[in-house]
Amino acid sequence: MTITIEIDGKKIKVEKNTTIIAAADKAGIPIPRFCYHKKLSIAANCRMCLVEVEKFNKPLPACATQVSDGMKVSTKSKIAVEAQQSVMEFLLINHPLDCPICDQGGECELQDTAVAFGGGQTRYQEEKRVVFNKNIGPLISTDMTRCIQCTRCVRFLQEVGGMMELGMVGRGEHSEITAYVDRSIQSELSGNIIDLCPVGALTSKPFRYKARTWELIRRTTFAHHDSLGSPLEAHIKQNKVIRMLPREEESINECWISDRDRFSYEGLNSEDRLQVPMIKEKGQWKESDWETALALVSEKLKHVVDHNGPEELGILISPQSSIEEGLLAKQISSTLKSPHIDHRIRQSDFSIKHQGSPWLGGRIDEIGHFDQYLLIGSNIRNEQPLLASRIRKAVNHGANLFIVNSIDADPLMTVSEKMIQAPHKLPYALAKILKSMTEIKGILKKDIKFIKADIEKVKTDKTSDAIAEHLMKNILAGKKNNTSLLLGQAAQEHPDYAIIYQLAFEISKLSQVTFALLPSYANSVGLHAINVLPEKDGLNARTMLEKKLKAYILLNIEPQLDASNAQLMENAIVSSDFTVALTSYNSKYLENVDVLLPISPFTESSGTIVNIEGRVQSYTAVTQPLGQSRPAWKVLRVLANHLDLKGFDYESSLDVKEARIKSNVQFISKELSNEIDITSDYKIRNTKPKQFSRIGEIHQYLIDPIVRRAPSLQTAIQKSKAHAKLHPLEMKTLRLKANDKIKVMQGNQWASLMVIEDITIPEGSIYIPSGIDETANLADIYGDITVQKIIPRGAS
Repeated sequence: MTITIEIDGKKIKVEKNTTIIAAADKAGIPIPRFCYHKKLSIAANCRMCLVEVEKFNKPLPACATQVSDGMKVSTKSKIAVEAQQSVMEFLLINHPLDCPICDQGGECELQDTAVAFGGGQTRYQEEKRVVFNKNIGPLISTDMTRCIQCTRCVRFLQEVGGMMELGMVGRGEHSEITAYVDRSIQSELSGNIIDLCPVGALTSKPFRYKARTWELIRRTTFAHHDSLGSPLEAHIKQNKVIRMLPREEESINECWISDRDRFSYEGLNSEDRLQVPMIKEKGQWKESDWETALALVSEKLKHVVDHNGPEELGILISPQSSIEEGLLAKQISSTLKSPHIDHRIRQSDFSIKHQGSPWLGGRIDEIGHFDQYLLIGSNIRNEQPLLASRIRKAVNHGANLFIVNSIDADPLMTVSEKMIQAPHKLPYALAKILKSMTEIKGILKKDIKFIKADIEKVKTDKTSDAIAEHLMKNILAGKKNNTSLLLGQAAQEHPDYAIIYQLAFEISKLSQVTFALLPSYANSVGLHAINVLPEKDGLNARTMLEKKLKAYILLNIEPQLDASNAQLMENAIVSSDFTVALTSYNSKYLENVDVLLPISPFTESSGTIVNIEGRVQSYTAVTQPLGQSRPAWKVLRVLANHLDLKGFDYESSLDVKEARIKSNVQFISKELSNEIDITSDYKIRNTKPKQFSRIGEIHQYLIDPIVRRAPSLQTAIQKSKAHAKLHPLEMKTLRLKANDKIKVMQGNQWASLMVIEDITIPEGSIYIPSGIDETANLADIYGDITVQKIIPRGAS
């Protein structure tokens, strides 16, 4: 319902129940504020937005006052101006005069508001109070004497982050914002309180004292560390990215970014950056020039193709790579007649045939509007922090959340029902839900292509029955089912991915819910859509390694950290005749490679990624390439020229992109599909580990080479990343205590780790993280593993 109000003599039409401040913002009428934020609940505690409303005998807070038909508001009357000046004077009573050394200087809401709406002088002569700073972790620096108690940070962490990690203690002049005793902030979205803070109380610790805002060059780009593609603004000084901030895009990231996207820029300036081509001669690395290095690479690849056949060449591409890089690598592969190319380097089961590129199944901004969510194989806070915040908002407003996973990770929202099973039992858990659905009155079993000969053997339980009833409730009542089924990273990297997908797909079809995949990597959707996949007789990423080909091309990969089976990838590279790596970093995991070609990270290159909803996002370089590094698309194009391949005459990354995607295309659609054909019954593999199933989850701060080299992010997880975790009953069986050392074995490789007790790990499984140095020699991230207690020398 639309009503008419008047603000400063200007008549405007707004929706009923709109607040005065929202109506003024819509009309472009400025009202000062500190505590108000359009994405947070109303606190009305700063009082800076006081305005005069006709027929009221005192000023009212614009943020907490709803409009009514015919309301007349004045933001510039004597009463309003005096009220705002009084509040401003009150807020400045205890604020320190340290603007020259404050990191917020030049972009401070308090400075701007004081100049625009405050008085010209202070009447306060007494001593100002001092508030001691708090250590809340390696990402956020505190100067709490500057705090004006707007509580934006408190409300954000509770409402968007999902956990109350900050709060206000004390009363009156003694009130202050504080964290729990000896606790740092753990939220994966914590950096947003830096942007929210209207003063210099909360600032970026990595950016502290690096630059003034007016010294920075601002350029736009996109996040490359998950499949959301959040819009970013890179701040540049002396050709270095020294800060990343969010750009507001309601349909993607609203106005937030994850800590991973905010602080990973530190890795761009790492000492590990490879700046010149490197060639291995007699086991020693030697610097080279581009011409020599490319000539050697082309010579070696030609030799393999000519003497061993093109089927002995394999190309492995990081799923973080751009569309242009994928297209050129695919073109090289096709021209050389080598069918072996793949970007699915952490996947282990390739038996499922997709009709198109798996994707979210809808728009990102729709994900927060479902009534029910079924999360399968997903620690969503770790994989997709911003999607988790959208789902959290829906759950907080009454939506139901059901989880089927191999780890009982806290999503920081209410879970209605959950099934936590060891990885090898995950398919059976889904089978129980499907079986429970078939037992509900009115469901026909003949409509389901079910598990061959196993339907009667599947035994349901109360949890599977409860989830099934919720999924089918609307369908049986003849209503539309507003439910989203989301398949996460653990499901996609599972050795039984095909079975899990088929079961989830059947559940979605039977209950008529939206089926969504949650790709974890920046361009998984795009590379699949442009068919950076094996040809008809080609080998997938895993089989390429198992076959131990004669030559490999690696693009932006750290072998043992990025593979589904680190041991397999290392062995394949060692046994090859020649391997070339296009990489931004000189990594110890590339020691067995023959040539290193330095490529630029996304901030020093141009290209395109396609995000989780099929949105085409093009970006340009925000800084010049470091040293002699070059954009990967240029390196691939010139390599093709050295290989004497025709059709590689592109002048820019735009030329490469337009060979497949036109510039005016904002979304791809025909290439996207979660549909599969289930033409016959299928079976669940009866796998049982000798001792434990490994849960090889990779932490979000270890997902790619850039993030792994961001010191602040690594400090944030230093205490927990190299621990194995076991259920208390398994600890008791093995006679283990917290922080005992254990030997974990996979195949002929082993690692020594500290073990801790964790109730969230189901019996029959052990949590051993992947993507870290300590486990970089192990095999399958969701494979069979055995454990032995290490008894210290001299112990009885």
